[in-house]
Amino acid sequence: MLRALLAIRPLFFVVSLTACLLGIAGAHADGVEIRLVPVLLTLLLTAMIHAGGNILNDYYDYLSGADTLDPDGGLPPFTGGRRFIIPGKLSPAATRNLGYALLVLVIPGGLWLTATSGTGVLLIGLIGIVLTWGYTAPPLKLIYRGLGELTIATCWLLVTIGADYVHRHSFALTPVLTGLPYALLVAALLTINQFPDRQGDTLAGKRTLVVLLGPANAAATYLLLALAAYIWVILMTDRGHFPQTAALAVLPCIATLAATRHLRAHLDAPKALAPAIRLTIVAALAHGLTLSLILMLATRQTH
Repeated sequence: MLRALLAIRPLFFVVSLTACLLGIAGAHADGVEIRLVPVLLTLLLTAMIHAGGNILNDYYDYLSGADTLDPDGGLPPFTGGRRFIIPGKLSPAATRNLGYALLVLVIPGGLWLTATSGTGVLLIGLIGIVLTWGYTAPPLKLIYRGLGELTIATCWLLVTIGADYVHRHSFALTPVLTGLPYALLVAALLTINQFPDRQGDTLAGKRTLVVLLGPANAAATYLLLALAAYIWVILMTDRGHFPQTAALAVLPCIATLAATRHLRAHLDAPKALAPAIRLTIVAALAHGLTLSLILMLATRQTH
């Protein structure tokens, strides 16, 4: 049981749960009633899909050799997979079964939310599960086709849209506006995580941004993704889509700039990138949680 719990990487659930909070907070700011049971169920189902995706990603990386071809083994716990299969902590079959079981267990809760909130929940959930599974699993193998970063950004944006839909019972522009900058910051996090795995990813045939562009250009892309997120917040605040206090959600750019400096200074030493990765995680979470809090405290409709 402990091995299974560690294999799903529960500490990283905060990334997906923050995306949920953005959706809930945006709906609240629009005057939508927020209900406790749907909130708790949405958080639970999101964590389960995230966990299932983590497990299946490890399983299919094991099959492709992505985690074994790199003699340096990435930079745990941020990259290189959890390596529960490689040391024999979990068998390949047990890992696969655990991943698929988590995704299957999402179905009952998803159907209940669909019945109480609308068919859009089912559509969002299906797309999210397919993208989560197809990230490394054949035949899609999206990360092998140069679509990994886009897939991750889409998944996290879908989480925000889904969390909003559960309460609003319809699609709206708000969760797209609020979720997009966070999705871009998560894509930046994925990008910097790829630096320590570059050798293994190249040998396994993964077409990540670091593999396709090379370290220097990938570092520039990392910064552009983050800056696009912060500029988006400023634009939305200026145009009245966000409360004026939402400008505070740009402050994590300080951590992003510090991470960028560290990244550029250690392009040829990916093992030294742990501080930059930590700063990137802090920047994404600080932005998401700050914007969520501001929207939850909003007393007027933002649209």
